[in-house]
Amino acid sequence: MSAGATPAADQALNLMRIRTLLFTALLCWAMLPARADGLKALETFLRESSAARAEFTQVVTSPTRAGEAKPRQRNSNGRFVFQRPDRFRFDYLKPFEQVIVADGRQLWLHDVDLNQVTVRAQKDVLGSTPAAIIAAAPDLAALRGSFELRSAPEADGLQWVEAVPKQRDGQLRKVRLGFAGTQLSVLDIEDGLGQRSVLRFANWQANPALRSDEFRFEPPAGADVIRQ
Repeated sequence: MSAGATPAADQALNLMRIRTLLFTALLCWAMLPARADGLKALETFLRESSAARAEFTQVVTSPTRAGEAKPRQRNSNGRFVFQRPDRFRFDYLKPFEQVIVADGRQLWLHDVDLNQVTVRAQKDVLGSTPAAIIAAAPDLAALRGSFELRSAPEADGLQWVEAVPKQRDGQLRKVRLGFAGTQLSVLDIEDGLGQRSVLRFANWQANPALRSDEFRFEPPAGADVIRQ
């Protein structure tokens, strides 16, 4: 107790000190920079980007074989566009032309050099795939039906999400998505055999005007069509 002070005065002074400390702590917490959260970025991406168009580069790295000094890599690039629900298109330009189109019912793969088209029912192949994350799921709740999701540490200036398929019998091991704000910048895919495919997107346009035939595919004349 302070000299000459009453117990009531000391109690009031202590309460004032506690309130001052609490206020200071709250003020310091409020002034801290917001912590980056990959799941929040993914949630905003799903909510605000119902379609997008971008260019991409892709690097596929295969596991090192016995006798190899370093892993084998394949590089490609092209254009990408999607529109929810369930529509997307990859146009690979280099080193070999290839077109992949999901029209909402069927998935078409056209190997231009071979003039060969493979077509499959879309529902049979897109369940727990990276394409489902981007172009199929309308929100996090729907995505959590097929994937275990968690925020990963920020790296390379991006907010990251790791998605692991709940069905572990498929070919996909995990997917990492890197966001710059609400823009998807990187798609990092690892399959069950240890092969890694990294797509980096550039010139991203969210919700662009799309042609009515953007996701329509007709096999070219004379193409060998294989239905699976």
